[in-house]
Amino acid sequence: MTAASTAGHESGTNSGLLFEYALKFLLLSAFLELVLYRLASRLGMHMAKLAEKSEAVRLTFQTLSSLGFILLNVTSILLFLVLFILLIQKVRQSVWTGQFDGFLVPAVSLLVVLTVVYLLFPPAMLGSVVYNVVSFVILAILMAEFLATHHLWAQRITVGCFLFGIMGWIYYQTVSTTYGLLGIVSAPPLVHEISRGGEALMVLASILVLWSYGSTSLFTRNKTQRRWAITLLLSGGATFFTLLYIDFFLSLYSPALAEDARKAGQGIGWVFQMGMGYTFYLPFALYMAGFTCWAYTVIKLVLIGRLAGYGLGLMFMAGYALQLSHLTLMVVVGLMLMTLDKRGTLGKLRNKAGTVAYTPVTPAFSQIR
Repeated sequence: MTAASTAGHESGTNSGLLFEYALKFLLLSAFLELVLYRLASRLGMHMAKLAEKSEAVRLTFQTLSSLGFILLNVTSILLFLVLFILLIQKVRQSVWTGQFDGFLVPAVSLLVVLTVVYLLFPPAMLGSVVYNVVSFVILAILMAEFLATHHLWAQRITVGCFLFGIMGWIYYQTVSTTYGLLGIVSAPPLVHEISRGGEALMVLASILVLWSYGSTSLFTRNKTQRRWAITLLLSGGATFFTLLYIDFFLSLYSPALAEDARKAGQGIGWVFQMGMGYTFYLPFALYMAGFTCWAYTVIKLVLIGRLAGYGLGLMFMAGYALQLSHLTLMVVVGLMLMTLDKRGTLGKLRNKAGTVAYTPVTPAFSQIR
């Protein structure tokens, strides 16, 4: 091995190590930002009257909101870092290269430039429409690449539901903003129906991830996996049906208690609507089922180093309403990780980061694919 190739390999390994740790910190930072900023700060707004009466409550929510805002900036910086590494690796024609990178790299680069420009100069309506259109194009490219590299129908259906769900929100935002830009007062065609349909597809996708990425056969010889699968099935099933019929059971027991439970549910729905865009028009049990399936799958995949775990984590933590630019970048990074999932785990990709693209006659190529 020549000195130049050795230096290139060490450089690639270092970038792979940087990518690995940046991605791990990004997932943690995004989760804390979701809890402390997007949810806790909204909860503080919901409990404004209580905060006025108690100085301790006010200071608690103010501190959580401040920490969340710091985490938002940290998450944004880590997103730029991870995106930069991904784009560099794709330009270098490494093992991370995909067949649609000729379209993907310029589109993602344009989105990053727009994000930076809009941070310095807040966009007007036209700028928002351009940003949404570019995001839509990137999602379409990533969907084509995912379908080309993943042939299991369970995974195709799951990612397809997620993408069509997010595209429902992008349609809602783009068409509504365009109507406002043109000064049209009437409501855009099917805008509310598509938005609600997109939310339903997002919830469905969060449930399907267990089937496509996290499921374990009940007949496996691994006793630990079989025990975890049975525990999740029994506890999750019992919780799902309890939440589904809790209003009915509470109404039989005490109408007043059932009314209080409904008000509490509306408050929770308001917090999640402001923080993640979910309106909770579907039965609450479906949202909880989606959260349980998603959390189990993400934890399982992250523990074994699967890029799909990090991708699914970022995609669903971004929420349904991509009202902030870093949320759109989280979805883009998550989907890029999903397309790279079959290339290997984080540890393997770290070592392959400096490897040039393989030719079809190289035996190692079939092993990587």
